[in-house]
Amino acid sequence: MGDAGLSEAEKTFILHSVQDDFREDGRGNEDFRHMELETSLISNTNGSARVRLANTDVLVGVKVQLTPVDPERPEVGRLEFFIDCSANATPAFEGRGGEELGSEISAMLTRAYAFPGAVDFHSLCVLPGQQCWLLYVDVLLLECGGNLFDAVSIAVKAALFNLKIPNVTMTKDEGGVELDLSDDPFDFKRLDVSGAPIIITVNKIGHYHVVDASEKEEECSLARLMLGVTEKGTITAMRKEGSGSLDPNSISDMMEVNTRFLCLPGI
Repeated sequence: MGDAGLSEAEKTFILHSVQDDFREDGRGNEDFRHMELETSLISNTNGSARVRLANTDVLVGVKVQLTPVDPERPEVGRLEFFIDCSANATPAFEGRGGEELGSEISAMLTRAYAFPGAVDFHSLCVLPGQQCWLLYVDVLLLECGGNLFDAVSIAVKAALFNLKIPNVTMTKDEGGVELDLSDDPFDFKRLDVSGAPIIITVNKIGHYHVVDASEKEEECSLARLMLGVTEKGTITAMRKEGSGSLDPNSISDMMEVNTRFLCLPGI
């Protein structure tokens, strides 16, 4: 899955480490690496967060904008994801190398958040049939050290948790309804993200499964299963990657592993 350029001897070492439930960095197969999470980092956004997962580093900023509603869904707001794969994160992102990965991450997040109840999109509707909030979620991949989907999803949820949406005052006149956005930094509302999913990726290495795979471990993985999961255990999205096959028992085992990571600290 990765591009760490491993030799056959290194791959064999990793396979044996996973088999013994003692990975090369000392973790067990179901252990995450040390995580650092910060919020309120970017002053020109309405919400932001940064997640460092070992040498994987992700920065997310969220901006809100009043926009006309979607005629097909006139009573809800909208959420859009934009992924920027910095060329400094890995040489593989130079040129157009990061566009495909960015599209994959964006598509997975869009599916995961489209699930009913993931976010209360009705609360983002300011004037039904006319105006709603559009949330622009900008993701910057600063460094890639494996397990990008999980790290991005955690940073996105933290940034949405940190989000401050200005309160809006509506006044009616002969011309219709006028919307006035509060410029008071303390006059805002929060978005309920209790139902928002995070992505947990389980990699199959040999006959065993690991979470939070490093870049080297991803290169040894022939298949991986990514699930968007809420804290209540609801699966909002699923994606299988890799050339390896997964039998029903493997999928069941990987989903069971996934459910043990629904409530990560601070998320």
